[in-house]
Amino acid sequence: MKAYIFPGQGAQFTGMGLDLYQNYSEAKELFERANSILGFPITDVMFEGTAEDLKQTRVTQPAIFLHSVILSKIMGDSFKPDMVAGHSLGEISALVANKTLDFEAALKLVYKRAMAMQEACEIEPSTMAAVLGMEDEMVEAICADIEGTVVAANYNCPGQLVISGDINAVEKACEVLKEKGAKRALILPVGGAFHSPLMEPARKELAAAIEATIFNKPICPIYQNVSTFAVTSPEEIQQNLIFQLTAPVKWTQSVRNMIADGATEFIEIGPGKVLQGLVKKIDRNAEVSSALLS
Repeated sequence: MKAYIFPGQGAQFTGMGLDLYQNYSEAKELFERANSILGFPITDVMFEGTAEDLKQTRVTQPAIFLHSVILSKIMGDSFKPDMVAGHSLGEISALVANKTLDFEAALKLVYKRAMAMQEACEIEPSTMAAVLGMEDEMVEAICADIEGTVVAANYNCPGQLVISGDINAVEKACEVLKEKGAKRALILPVGGAFHSPLMEPARKELAAAIEATIFNKPICPIYQNVSTFAVTSPEEIQQNLIFQLTAPVKWTQSVRNMIADGATEFIEIGPGKVLQGLVKKIDRNAEVSSALLS
């Protein structure tokens, strides 16, 4: 069974999507539609902007979404998912791929999400850190003892967990984690504490937009970051997406459940190969690849 997986923030690169724009008329049309929907020429930043330009959350998130979704659309009949999943932002790309959301509605949600997250980051100084070489349960226990807000945010693969919270709490947690045996605990160059309680203002703002969006019956199950199990109910998908911003990304658990349900091949659609690497660390027998165009 084929599982299509969609990357999140961090997978962007300069010039992303230009080859699709130049070589496929459907891609060009969708990129131009995106410029119109967003109200600014995101293609200029994607195709010609610097790495610094692309790091702005309001650009990064729609850029990665567009790259992933347009790539899946121009694959045509060769795109036949048995199941889908996306890492954080990638979950919205996955929901277009399995036809739960249409292109325009999803792009508007992505942009709303990006702006809401950027605003939430400005309320309180916050950050994230990658913790390597420690059991998840031990990281969770150490974070629970730290004063302030710091929680497990991304369960990326065994031995790689990202924590998130206010700057002082995250820095203190990194010190304690290293003392207790973590191989590394590195502050990440991100704008704020994604997937933590500090995203509550963004969750509230995004919830209204999600509730006003039509969610259709999907053509295949999605394994969402919040629940980790196969979901096909539009109402359940909608609720899980609302809680995603303040809940952890349970990628390890999602991939294991996809394998348990019969996934034999994981195909990454979008920029980079980060998810392929994580899947191999979760199950070294899993077959992974990037999306190919005919």
